[in-house]
Amino acid sequence: MRHSNETFLKHHKNQNVMNRIGGLRRKARFKYKKEIRAKGKLSIGNYMQTFEEGQKVHLSIEPAVHKGMYHSRFMGHTGIVAGTRGDCYEVTINDQGKEKTIIIHPVHLKKGN
Repeated sequence: MRHSNETFLKHHKNQNVMNRIGGLRRKARFKYKKEIRAKGKLSIGNYMQTFEEGQKVHLSIEPAVHKGMYHSRFMGHTGIVAGTRGDCYEVTINDQGKEKTIIIHPVHLKKGN
């Protein structure tokens, strides 16, 4: 018995597709954990700090603020500020030989050397 193409596709469309489970914070319980003495209210200075274009910055996630958070694979990288986008900064980093631009809120950045 032969099926028309439409019937076959409708019936078998999603049979062998695996679902991606989890989001950006999956399996990151200990990555985003703060030390016990670092817990508490956020410093307003870290929240409102400013950077200039061409300045080096270190990426360090502040787990209490979800706005402008980058993917955990970029933790510990150092980048160069390329510009601003709203309240956030465009930071250019080198990811295994590829240059990437990430949009990051200033609370997740520290001044570099």
